[in-house]
Amino acid sequence: MSDATDPWLIVGLGNPGPDYAANRHNVGFMVADLLATRIGGKFKRAQKAQAQVVEGRMGLPGPASRRVILVKPMSYMNLSGGPVTALRDFYKVPTDHVVAVHDELDVDYGMLRLKLGGGDNGHNGLKSMTKAMGPDYHRVRFGIGRPPGRMQVADFVLKDFSSTERKELEFLVDRAADSVECLLAEGLERAQSAYNS
Repeated sequence: MSDATDPWLIVGLGNPGPDYAANRHNVGFMVADLLATRIGGKFKRAQKAQAQVVEGRMGLPGPASRRVILVKPMSYMNLSGGPVTALRDFYKVPTDHVVAVHDELDVDYGMLRLKLGGGDNGHNGLKSMTKAMGPDYHRVRFGIGRPPGRMQVADFVLKDFSSTERKELEFLVDRAADSVECLLAEGLERAQSAYNS
């Protein structure tokens, strides 16, 4: 069982490389980048895994401050579980102190849903993480909605956000980052009541 002194592993899910940077599937990376800026850190290559990491503290100074390791797996989405599990083990992070931030098809664009555990809903990043370490980690689900018309899901998630979506994207990524900070500082129930929409 985890306690307040255990570190947190915040995993932004996405695909590496400039071709994917603005894709819907990469919103986890966007949130991780913003959190890194907030804690004053820069992503560096991890020694122990195929990932980029930033270590720091989140929250108010003092007892409320949480040690965090921000992670962007560099293995491509469907292989995220390997690097995440390697870093979880290296930093001795309890599984319930792992938070995956990811795009979610079954939630309307810009809406958030925070939860602990559950299925992967066809998300390859979650599928890989769950296979590697079980389902008992937190998720911050960033809604991207369903593809329009007959567009295939795989095509939709690997497209950039539309120009209409981009007008709100910065605000929504900011809100998702706030929800992660709230989860760490005040717990899941408080974060759900404040951010689940």
